[in-house]
This record gives sequence, structure tokens and C-alpha cells, in this order.
Amino acid sequence: MDVSERLIDPAKGWPDAHDSSWPLGFIRLETWPDPAATGAPPFPLIGLGSPIDPRASWVDAVLEPPVSAEGLIRQVAANSTAAAVAVQLLRALEDVGVEQALTLESLAYGLLQGGAEHGRWLQGRAVRPSPPGRVRLTRDDAVLRITLDRPWARNAIDRTIRDGLFEAFTVAASDPDIARVELRSVGPAFSIGGDLDEFGVTRDPATAHRIRSLTLPARPLSRRADIVDVHVQGACVGAGLEMAAFAGRVTASPTAWFQLPELAMGLIPGAGGCVSLARRIGRSRTALMVLSGRRINATTALDWGLIDAIEDRPPLDPGGADPDRG
Repeated sequence: MDVSERLIDPAKGWPDAHDSSWPLGFIRLETWPDPAATGAPPFPLIGLGSPIDPRASWVDAVLEPPVSAEGLIRQVAANSTAAAVAVQLLRALEDVGVEQALTLESLAYGLLQGGAEHGRWLQGRAVRPSPPGRVRLTRDDAVLRITLDRPWARNAIDRTIRDGLFEAFTVAASDPDIARVELRSVGPAFSIGGDLDEFGVTRDPATAHRIRSLTLPARPLSRRADIVDVHVQGACVGAGLEMAAFAGRVTASPTAWFQLPELAMGLIPGAGGCVSLARRIGRSRTALMVLSGRRINATTALDWGLIDAIEDRPPLDPGGADPDRG
């Protein structure tokens, strides 16, 4: 399976939407005379050509390194329903306010939670619970410092941390005397994202959507995102990246790396990432990260605008890696 087998001739229209052999398609931008006349297909459409081509805005993403066509085909074919939902959602969110966009993301995420692709992933995973984490808060006049403290699990975001972050960002959103919020984490990894051991605990998608509506940290975070300063080190994955991307300023260590791995689980980013990343780096590059699951390094993240600067800083409280400490 290669690009030539998935190359679309715009003069012939889109392939049959019911043809499962078309999980995605590629189109050469220079061969597309009138994008407005054809609209968008129900599957991911990847452009081949220059990202500054005026027709680039009509595709879901323009292929660029480090993402390869072969990698996209492989990842999308494995979870084509989640891939289709991802690009359809990103198309719909372009002119939508943040609060409504977060609701739409949650609804789409809930839809996939009840799907066969996510069900297969749940059946094949191995659960290895680890002690819960905590969120440490300190206040210094107008500065609120928020620290993720679960280094033994690479700061995976469990329910305890999620609820702590929601409370912390709610304080920041409601207190006009807070002029700066600093989000950091303990240990060598900023966060590897949502705690996978907790995936599937709530199997009813409607209930899960209601929980997200009430406790998603991205909601209060987004209300004063401009005062939030984030520094990341090591892995910045999934929900960790989705929250960081909201911040007014994001810096990263030289060895930091970034990834949205949810498609491999039959899901889309569900912690606000379809909203935060699309607003920070654009729909095309967000789609590339979602559809490929590819890691990008700090240099690429800086080039794309995902981070604002590369800064080498020592890790916070390296002695905090003891889950039994008080």
C-alpha cells in the first residue's frame, strides 16, 4: 500500500464513501482546479505540495517531515473510524469558540469510546496500577505555581491529578489578583498523558462525557490561558501536551519530545488537544500529529510554533520520585 494507490484524481470525484479500502486519500494540490466545487470527503484528505499553496486550506493536512506517507497510511488504516472522526471534528472546530469546541471534542471522543476500535485496544492492554499522584500548589503574591507530582509514573494524569488541576485552574480563572500561573512537573518527564490504567473505567460514553464536562482541566485553563507559563522536559504526551498547548507561553528542554498517540487506541485527543493544538499550530499540523502518532522533537516543535523557546533547565525536585513519601 503506497501513495500511488491512494492518489485521488479530482476530476473523477471522491471514491465511494462505503469503500473501506479508502481510509484516507492523497491529492496533488496543483492538480485540484476548484476545491470549493468538490467539498471534503468523509475520510482524511492529505495534500501533496506546498503548505503555502492556496488550496492547502482545503485538505486536512499537507504532508511534511517528520511525518511520512507510509506512516500515515499504516496508522490510519488500523483505526480508520477514529481517523475520520478526528478530521471531521477538526474541520468543524475552525470557527467555533473554545468552550463549544471543547464540548464538541468531548462528544466525538465519547462516540469513539463506545466504538469497536477502542474496544479492541482495551481488550489487548495490560493494566499495571501505580500509586496516585498529586498536584502541588504554591502562591507567591500574584504568581500561582502548579506542579505535577507523580514522577514514578512519568506524571501520568490520573483522576487525582486531573481533579487537582481542575481545582487549580479554577482558582486561577476566578481570582483576578493572580497575574501568572506556572505549570511544571517533577522528574525527567513532563507527562506521558492520561493514565492508561484508568481508560475504560467508565464504559458509558454519555456518563464519561458528563464527567469531562464537569472536571476537564482545559475548561478553566482556557479562560485565562494567556497568563499560563509552561516548561516541559522529556516526554510531553497526550493530555499533558493538550493542556500545555493552551498556555500563553511554552518552553521546552532540548531533549523534550511531543506526541499525540490516541489514534492507536481508537480515540482522538480528548483533553482539549483538538482545540488547543489547532489554535497553536493550525489544523494541518494538528491533523498530522493526530493521524500519524509520530513523535516530534523540540526543534520541530519550535519550528511549528508548538513551543515558544528551547531552554535547558534542571528538573524540579528530583528527590520526589518516592511514591510513599508524605
